[in-house]
Amino acid sequence: MMLELDPLLHSQLRLAIMSILLSVEEADFVYLKEKTESTAGNLSVQLEKLTTAGYITKETDSSGAKPRTICKMTDTGREAMQKYVEALKTYFAGL
Repeated sequence: MMLELDPLLHSQLRLAIMSILLSVEEADFVYLKEKTESTAGNLSVQLEKLTTAGYITKETDSSGAKPRTICKMTDTGREAMQKYVEALKTYFAGL
């Protein structure tokens, strides 16, 4: 039986963001923008969707010359990624 893929994670950019955050403790906006090769506007929209879903947290650090937006994956986000990978495996099980 094939499990349903989480539509929030089934977006190329959101999946890329979540994959990056799985491998690092935190990542700032500039790092995510460079790694995903996305525009600032599109990245902002997708980060907001992930934040609203509770998959990531965003904090702004204003202590330096320029404010930095720092993103971290939540436990909910880790669980969602784990379920996504498990669901994806069901699509390959019949091959």
